[in-house]
Amino acid sequence: MLSAPVRWPRPSRLRTELDLPTGKTAEGMGALGIETVGDLLEHLPRDHREARAVAQLRDGEQATVAVQVRSIASRPVRRRGMRGLVEATVFDETGSMRATFFNQPWLASRYPPGTFLVLHGKADRGGRFRVSHHAIGSEVASAETSSVAHYPAAEGVSSTQILTLVRERRHGLGDLVESLNARVRVAERLPARAAALAAMHFEGAGVQAEQARERLAFEELLLSQLVFLIRRGQRAAQGQAQTLSSPPSLSARWLEHGLPFELTGDQRKAIGRIATDIEQAQPMQRLLMGEVGSGKTVVALHAMLRAVEHGAQAALMAPTETLAQQHFATVQRLLGSESVTVALLTGSTPASRRADTLGKLASGELSLVVGTHALIEPSVRFRKLALAVVDEQHRFGVRQRAALEEQEHEQRPHVLHMTATPIPRTLALARHGDLDRSVLRQLPSERKPIATRIVTGEDGHAEAYRLVHEQLTAGRQAYVVCPLVEEGLQDGAGPGQDVSGRGQDGGGPGQDAAGTVRGAGDARAATAEFERLQAGELAGWKLALLHGQMRPREKQEAMEAFASGRAQVLVATTVIEVGVDVPNATIMLVENAERFGISQLHQLRGRVGRGEHSSTCLLAGPEGSARLRALAEHSDGFRLAEIDLRLRKEGELVGTRQSGVGQFKFASLPEDAELLERARSRAREILVEDPGLVGPLHGLLGEALESAFGAEALRPIPA
Repeated sequence: MLSAPVRWPRPSRLRTELDLPTGKTAEGMGALGIETVGDLLEHLPRDHREARAVAQLRDGEQATVAVQVRSIASRPVRRRGMRGLVEATVFDETGSMRATFFNQPWLASRYPPGTFLVLHGKADRGGRFRVSHHAIGSEVASAETSSVAHYPAAEGVSSTQILTLVRERRHGLGDLVESLNARVRVAERLPARAAALAAMHFEGAGVQAEQARERLAFEELLLSQLVFLIRRGQRAAQGQAQTLSSPPSLSARWLEHGLPFELTGDQRKAIGRIATDIEQAQPMQRLLMGEVGSGKTVVALHAMLRAVEHGAQAALMAPTETLAQQHFATVQRLLGSESVTVALLTGSTPASRRADTLGKLASGELSLVVGTHALIEPSVRFRKLALAVVDEQHRFGVRQRAALEEQEHEQRPHVLHMTATPIPRTLALARHGDLDRSVLRQLPSERKPIATRIVTGEDGHAEAYRLVHEQLTAGRQAYVVCPLVEEGLQDGAGPGQDVSGRGQDGGGPGQDAAGTVRGAGDARAATAEFERLQAGELAGWKLALLHGQMRPREKQEAMEAFASGRAQVLVATTVIEVGVDVPNATIMLVENAERFGISQLHQLRGRVGRGEHSSTCLLAGPEGSARLRALAEHSDGFRLAEIDLRLRKEGELVGTRQSGVGQFKFASLPEDAELLERARSRAREILVEDPGLVGPLHGLLGEALESAFGAEALRPIPA
């Protein structure tokens, strides 16, 4: 009886480094992240371009052709700098032509008659073809007018060179290990991984290209959701939290009598869900996403007061001193007559006050504390921290966010993460799949709508400053926002600040993944604009300057001058993006607005419209900018976030990499939203059946997870 030889996959061969020539080719492949055979096979083409038939070529046309060599020869050239020509007669079923290769005399022996080639170049008169890139093809590709894979390339390496390497190492597809078991593939109607990759590179293989991409995307999304769900399980296993389940007293009284306004329905719903979370022994891990001005601080303060009325402590950590100071002032104002002790702790807190605050935190005398990274320094000890609130959580690293949870106590605190950056559900699931989520979409009734206009050119600026003057004359105040601190200097940590983040007031353009500034160019700088405006359009008015390079005391003085009304105009960088609350400020001019991301512009816009007067945001930039048009047409931050996601893709948005799951290679959001939901559901089912991914059905999936995210991703979860 005859039987075919069995070939078992050898995944170790996929880790074999590619034998590449040194120089630009190797550098280009390195820039693309291609070092091994496995890297190469997972570097997928952007698309497949139709190969033109020889008879269809027109003079001067740039084209790709799939042909076979009939004859080939090299000849010397007496031209300086030339190493010879190789001329080949090539043909397809429609005709033949002369192909010329420059400075590559060795090709005469490499491509003997009968070789199938894919050539890219320019058609010349007289049936000649000047080759710029070439690769060994296949009989299938040359037998008919077909498509040719076109790959993302880099300096020193072309798409055709990558195609050659892929074809030479296509046998490596047989070494791929299938991480999804047959039951999952059948249920989700997915082809095998090797067949999917083969279809993406070469088309065919019985698998449609989109079906193949979905197979690869599903596995990628499944792994990310497994990581999130495992992380949730790990947190639950690491310790219990204090159950804040006694009947409300202080918090109920404060809600009933302490607020000068009515809560929105979204606020009440979020308060209820958080209250239910913190009644449990399992530590809360919830993300509170709040539209600009939606009242996240009120929701957070209610949870903090629940901790206080149980004899415990609560902390609110913000990424910048400006925001921490604003939160401190807001908490003091909201507490009103309630006798709750609250303190501010930042990198610039004077030594004597710092020592007093640390002592009271350690003894439990201090119930509430608001601060920056200073709250997670080794010298800070809480007596009984029951609740930690982390604001603008995407601006902290993963370890920084976790530091408040890891206080040396028997019980872990409940954690409420907050962000003023609206995140569409799809991206929230992809980025924060380990957190429960609450959303504040509704704005308090007292919030006024903000008119938004795009201003262009000198006439636009003249009109903008006419409107600014109009508001200043009426007794209102104004912001002028610039993308840079000074020429060539983007905003960041100021003088006297260290790597621990003490006193950090960053968040300026170019600092995060929001796509803020893409180079200085002719961008307006805050320091120069401050001086220019004092002598120019705003002469006669009192101006204050605020940016992240200033010392903490200088920043505080600038903010106090503006908040008190002593300064009518604040010229600033994006340090005012969140937390700044001056109700009398009714107009904002954002210079070089095209250099900011949609979400950041929406955050900036939210600094006006906080009082009883109508407000305006003026965006100085090109009228044709899709981002600026979106801001002018929409006021809903979540709608803007969806537009932003479509324009920029998930990997460029704030904090994706900090979440522990990087930019997707195969999946595309928001287009793959339904695929993501399926992956989430399947991940839950798998972990219920096999929490450690060690059983025969899921062992290979566990290996894939460990390979992608490290051994920590697979720490055991209690059944």
